[in-house]
Amino acid sequence: MKRASLHFQSITFTGLAAGTRLIVLGAVHGNETCGTQAIRRVIGEIESGALGLIAGRVTFVPVANPLAYARHQRMGERNLNRNLAPTASPAEFEDRVANWLCPLLAEHDALLDLHSFHTAGEPFVMLGPEDNTGPLEPFARAAEETALALALGVHRFVDGWLDTYAAGVARRRAAGASPREADVHYGIGTTEYMRSQGGIALTLECGQHDDPAAPEVAYRAIHRALAHLALSDEAPPAPVDRRQALRLVQVVDRAHPADRFAREWASFDPVRAGECIGMRHDGSLVVAERDAYVVFPNPAALPGQEWFYLAEASRRV
Repeated sequence: MKRASLHFQSITFTGLAAGTRLIVLGAVHGNETCGTQAIRRVIGEIESGALGLIAGRVTFVPVANPLAYARHQRMGERNLNRNLAPTASPAEFEDRVANWLCPLLAEHDALLDLHSFHTAGEPFVMLGPEDNTGPLEPFARAAEETALALALGVHRFVDGWLDTYAAGVARRRAAGASPREADVHYGIGTTEYMRSQGGIALTLECGQHDDPAAPEVAYRAIHRALAHLALSDEAPPAPVDRRQALRLVQVVDRAHPADRFAREWASFDPVRAGECIGMRHDGSLVVAERDAYVVFPNPAALPGQEWFYLAEASRRV
């Protein structure tokens, strides 16, 4: 697929009354298509009149990364959901996506970014930080963001992304990693950029890439977000009552192509302190330092990139 033959597409609907400006993204990673399917289904409902938009504005981006989508792979030339920012000197295709997408995000108040993951597991929402004035990710809208997360219809909530990523960056820098991989800004994706522009933002991981239920999770979440934000004519959803809250506490990188997992892990599999998670190419073991949960295990991770995360129970929600 030639880059020059690709294009960007967004579709916007505006209600008659003032209200929140919501943007919904699909296929930030090209092999994660559940959001694309759900977005196109909801667009059809709005166009047919089956779903009424009564206030505010909603913008749908069915395919955020058209090169990766055309290639049916996670990335086009790099990970769009890392180091997301406009640039005056675009080099990789994702730089051009960022120059189009970042101003579009900044026009909105709230973001719902729809993803899926490599291995089996239940859907979950990635939350941003709690309110803070720190240098890494200052934020003042955690209550609003959490309320939207509780309305999406899933029961698992995870936070601590950028803090944990920053700790991993410090370790990579000490080990002499490339400037990109040793830059904390490389951890900034769609949601982090949206918060930096004053909005609220959630990543919804809808299930495993090929799980036939994942598009339905995404579809239901769009409907519930529209209703929660009072944009549609549907009744606001009740917050979910059964909840599991976890916080990411550690990221472990793959160091060598021969590094391998001890077994086939699924996201949120529990692991006990001292249990073997994987083996390095030199035979050394990677063991859990504490009781935790394995998150985002990626057996296909490239050397120098995130192999898996560990999370612990949290009282966040």
